[in-house]
Amino acid sequence: MSKDIRVFKFGGASVKDAAAVLNVADIIRNHENGHLLVVVSAMGKTTNKLEAIFDAFLQKNKEAFHKESKELKDFHLNIAEALFKSAHINELKKTIEQYFEEIGSFFDRNKDENISFLYDQLIPYGEMLSTKIIHHCLLHSDVKSVWLDARKCIKTDSNHQNANVNWPETSEKIDKKMTNLFESNRVVVSQGFIGSNPDEMTTTLGREGSDYSAGIFAYALNAQEVIIWKDVPGMLNADPKYFEDTIKLEQISFKEAIELSYYGASVIHPKTIKPLQNKNIPLYVKSFISPENKGTIIQKRTENDDAIPSFIFKKNQVLFSIIPKDFSFLIEENLSDIFLKLSQINAQINIMQNSALSFSFLMDNKSEMVSKIKEALENSYVVKYNTNLELVTIRHYDQQTIDFVTRGKEILLEQKTRSTARFVLGQEDTATNTFKEV
Repeated sequence: MSKDIRVFKFGGASVKDAAAVLNVADIIRNHENGHLLVVVSAMGKTTNKLEAIFDAFLQKNKEAFHKESKELKDFHLNIAEALFKSAHINELKKTIEQYFEEIGSFFDRNKDENISFLYDQLIPYGEMLSTKIIHHCLLHSDVKSVWLDARKCIKTDSNHQNANVNWPETSEKIDKKMTNLFESNRVVVSQGFIGSNPDEMTTTLGREGSDYSAGIFAYALNAQEVIIWKDVPGMLNADPKYFEDTIKLEQISFKEAIELSYYGASVIHPKTIKPLQNKNIPLYVKSFISPENKGTIIQKRTENDDAIPSFIFKKNQVLFSIIPKDFSFLIEENLSDIFLKLSQINAQINIMQNSALSFSFLMDNKSEMVSKIKEALENSYVVKYNTNLELVTIRHYDQQTIDFVTRGKEILLEQKTRSTARFVLGQEDTATNTFKEV
């Protein structure tokens, strides 16, 4: 398609209330050149609320299910009523009511035992609701806008909650749909996070997958650029929750962005970059609070990648040490067995290291993870673990940055390459750094 297409992505924080929705409408209205495909996430903490509703469904708690649903319905109706006068709200209210009738009937009509499938049939209502409200707001702001169901375009397999994109079919459908829609509309509003499988059942692309949706649309449209609108001035070299004096990265390469996302940087979804890199489509991270500022640009040039060290923190980590019970050398056969068993329980490793007699790996300390590892490995191995740890990754480090990050901490494990240093850290003055045997 034409190169005068831009893709905008707005996350939940940017549409958290009526004032935020009006701000998004202003940003869209002020970008008058060419066509816009606008990808929108669920509003505020809606996805969390829908997951609470889903948990009530799984627990067969009908009272909690309907209570949480009503609260979420009131949240969206209140935003609609704050945005529109009575003459303009009836159609939107009817749509919101319809969606919540469908959510309400979900409790009784769904008997499928595939939890991931059921998740994908309920959680995407957040994106459907937010995009209907945004589209309605644009229409009454004199913006020629049309609403698009992303499930008609983004085609996937049936790997529910983390679906894989069928790129040829998706590209064909997006190109065909958009060609028609842009003939009479300047703006198309669609959902992030969702797609559909060959049976036309809803799938999702993984939590925080709306960035990825923007990348998918941009790839298929040969877009001029993608802008992800955030509540930060751009990509920062550290999470402001942990650092007071963060620095904005003015420009980094696709390669550097992939590295940062791989190590856990939260600004860009890990899958977003690759389709943009494949077609050399620049990605901007900009502030919806100060949209006039230029933000960060991610593109193919690499000369600025090492200008500023970047820090990535992962809290609440657990470090496992796996030792053969007969104290024999760890050989490929042992490691293959360990990896197979970890894969079977869907264990996600953040860092790993092996010696002659032991294999160590670090993971997020999620619910019941210690017991799952124990059950999977204890018959053949001694399993020890260490909790209350953090993983720090420094891109483009020097000794000064290492000293700063590790000061007052015990280094339990470290790895270094020419450009990246990683440390598993614990508190020096606590007993949590003593390995516990399970």
